[in-house]
Amino acid sequence: MAGFDLTLFEKEPVLGIIRGVDGDSLHGVLEAAYSGGLRFLEITLNTPGAFLLIKKAVELFPDFCIGAGTVLSVESGQQAVDAGAQFIVAPNLNEQVAEFCIKNSLAYFPGALTPTEIEKAWSFGATMVKVFPASQMGPDYFKLIKGPFDQIKLMAVGGIGPKNIPDYFSAGASAVALGGSIFSASRMADLEFSVIQKEIEEFMFAVTKIYSNISVIDVASHSN
Repeated sequence: MAGFDLTLFEKEPVLGIIRGVDGDSLHGVLEAAYSGGLRFLEITLNTPGAFLLIKKAVELFPDFCIGAGTVLSVESGQQAVDAGAQFIVAPNLNEQVAEFCIKNSLAYFPGALTPTEIEKAWSFGATMVKVFPASQMGPDYFKLIKGPFDQIKLMAVGGIGPKNIPDYFSAGASAVALGGSIFSASRMADLEFSVIQKEIEEFMFAVTKIYSNISVIDVASHSN
């Protein structure tokens, strides 16, 4: 997969977040994620050996779009890109990192929570604004934010699962993320790849079902 394809991401709007994986389990985790239907995946930089893991992930699975998460500085962002990262994710907005991403034509997903933070992140060129922790605010918060900021694309991160995915999308989220609840440190360490794959499949099925329904509604509306 050459670079970050926003059009493809908006059709398959799920980001996988891997934190704490080690070299021994990396291949199995990636294989489970890919077989489960994920195509966009970040490896957080607070994972030991993150840059090497990103490099290995890109080499092992070229059809994946691999990004770097928890990017807190331009220096770490540059190291991630040098390792092969194709997009940048962060828990906050860093203006220098935002400028670095624009300069290098990188997709940037900074974290924000309040209306002021969300608007500022978007104004600094965010591809989507990562609302974290989404579970503390709930889907209704997305609906409220989309009221005045209907052009801002939001990604729900934290506490998202098959049961509440429809609520977030109907409230205005453009994408969702799955992380520690599926890619838990213990599962990855214990090589429980089949469990990881099964839960990703369930997550992706819930998203696909929503988008299939949207397509059916669009077809029906155009035929009337």
